[in-house]
Amino acid sequence: MSVQTETTATTKTAAVAATADRVRPFVLALFRVVVGFLFLCHGLQGFGFFGGIDGAGTAVPFGQWPGWWGSLIEVVGALCVIAGFGTRTAAFVLSGVMAYAYFVYHAPTGLLPLHNMGELAALYSWTFLLLAAFGPGAFALRR
Repeated sequence: MSVQTETTATTKTAAVAATADRVRPFVLALFRVVVGFLFLCHGLQGFGFFGGIDGAGTAVPFGQWPGWWGSLIEVVGALCVIAGFGTRTAAFVLSGVMAYAYFVYHAPTGLLPLHNMGELAALYSWTFLLLAAFGPGAFALRR
């Protein structure tokens, strides 16, 4: 009886693994598009959209370093990630942008992300590093 149960469990495990392998590219593509869209909204805030940088629609002054340029990199990178165009490179650059934001703006005010309000910067940095490592998934324009 235990041999039959063990064989059935192994068969079910193999079937689940095969299904996971089949859907992985599609789940990764969905993850890429959703994260890219959310980050696009984040980048557009620097240009005054979605309440801007202060909640009142204020944009970062044109050409100001690093805010305006960071917003530009975020918007262009997010569009590349959404489209799946050079996803690994764009995600790696965006990971670095968010790491820079965390260590330059958030970390000096407190040790932990909950203390320095850097949760989003840390989360985006690691999320984009994951996309850089695993690639765009399905439906990418160019890997």
